Amino acid sequence: MSLELVVVIPAYNEEECIQQVVAHWINGISTYVSPDKFKLLIINDGSKDRTGAILDEISGIYPNLIAKHQLNGGHGNAVVNGYRMAVEMNPTYVFQTDSDDQFDVKDFGNFWEKRNQSEFILGYRKVRHDDPFRLVITRILKFSLLFIYGTYIDDANIPFRLFKTSFLKKLLHALPAQTPFAPNIFLAVLAKKSGQNLYNIPVIHRERETGEVSIRHMKLLKVCWQSFKELLAFRVHLNSLVKEITQGK
Repeated sequence: MSLELVVVIPAYNEEECIQQVVAHWINGISTYVSPDKFKLLIINDGSKDRTGAILDEISGIYPNLIAKHQLNGGHGNAVVNGYRMAVEMNPTYVFQTDSDDQFDVKDFGNFWEKRNQSEFILGYRKVRHDDPFRLVITRILKFSLLFIYGTYIDDANIPFRLFKTSFLKKLLHALPAQTPFAPNIFLAVLAKKSGQNLYNIPVIHRERETGEVSIRHMKLLKVCWQSFKELLAFRVHLNSLVKEITQGK
């Protein structure tokens, strides 16, 4: 039986909430998609705690769960690897979120209702529960996109997005050979430039109750500068890539 949906979730050191997240998303998605028509694909990005062990333990409880383990490569690497694995599974749609339990599966329903209206649908955190330093950096990146690409996207890096798989294949093909630090930003820009109506649907963002943010303060500033340079370099190829994506429709 063909799959209708694969939900991609990267995970790193989330032993305190990973089982809750799995149950939350599997039970929630079942409200919108038949249980035999979707999979929850979790990429364990070299967690140093019991995240991987817990996923293996509960795999027998949840037939919808697929747990993949990799050496630590960072969030962006785990996301792209998850996308590529999902595409190989050939579902009609791919959805991506995070494993920190800061998002609510109920918001997924608003995306699912619009799935036939756009090949890429994006959320935005209307109220974002992150530390002030991270919020400032996010604002800088937002206006960097406007400066570099002439494109305004309210929350380009949000891990709450729905793709039509055929469109995601084109986007992945257009990514730089070396996976960017924040590939979701590149995918959002490519989608917007290729004429997709992103919808920018507001979603709930809760405060983190478990674990800890892996990138903080000066390290965050460093990766922000790295992302800016990657986005600037990507600008040279953007028009030709967008042309390939739109001509391939």
